[in-house]
Amino acid sequence: MSIALIILVVAMAAFAPNFTTLNNIFNVLLQIAQVGTIAVGMTYVILTAGIDLSVGSIVAFDGLAMAMMMKTGVPVVLAILAGLVIGGAIGGLNGFLVAKLNLQPFVATLGTMTMFRGLAYTISGGQPVYTLPAAFDYLGGSIGVIPIPAILMVIVFIIGAYTLKYTKFGRHIYAIGGNAEASKLSGIKVKRNTAMVYIISGLCCAIAAVILTARLDSAVPTAADGIELDVIAAVAIGGTDMQGGKGAIFGTIIGALIMGVIANGLNLLDVAQGPQRFVKGVIIILAVVLQVIRNRK
Repeated sequence: MSIALIILVVAMAAFAPNFTTLNNIFNVLLQIAQVGTIAVGMTYVILTAGIDLSVGSIVAFDGLAMAMMMKTGVPVVLAILAGLVIGGAIGGLNGFLVAKLNLQPFVATLGTMTMFRGLAYTISGGQPVYTLPAAFDYLGGSIGVIPIPAILMVIVFIIGAYTLKYTKFGRHIYAIGGNAEASKLSGIKVKRNTAMVYIISGLCCAIAAVILTARLDSAVPTAADGIELDVIAAVAIGGTDMQGGKGAIFGTIIGALIMGVIANGLNLLDVAQGPQRFVKGVIIILAVVLQVIRNRK
């Protein structure tokens, strides 16, 4: 996938001369900040052979909750901490439904996706919450030319990659995705670890909610609508097996960058949204086909 990214960058540079400017490179990182951050948590979930369709709704609900708290005078730091708690709690609910009640991840997270999108509309009355404190909006800005959202995304990537590769918890995640029953017989707490990956996904959504709300200086109930498709695409393109047990955060980084480069390059070439979505769909299918071919070999 790294080679594919390099080829894609060279092609975009050839067809869109402005693509290789420093400002545009940082713009690509800014564009993928939300997707990349959520994709870290989604990688953990998919490694256990699960799926989380509720990520967009969590971002919307969490962003509105934080914005409304700040509008009522809650300090920025406390509002962000509360947002992290809310994201983790919703992830915990998903984990409970999947790990404890043995619901299919698709069904469980489809239900919570609808629930929390509905709650986002309910608590806001369908209206945006805007003009947030400057200290919060700063997180959507930049340090020099480097976007702060991109810095936050990289930090999440580093923590996620280290935990997955170098900790016992990370090894257990791979084992559960490879064979849950064998993992259980070997003493791994399958239910607890499965629930934990959904909590991690919720926390990543909460961080993405901070990024998105700070960037827009507002929170809306329609925020991140459909983002779960881009997130799953980034994870799949990065080589994580949708059946679980195989994959890495580094691959997810590459997948997110590929998605970002394609979107940015096509925008520079003035390609309409319809063809862009078609190209994304083709790429997702190709990524899954390549996974099947590799698994058969």
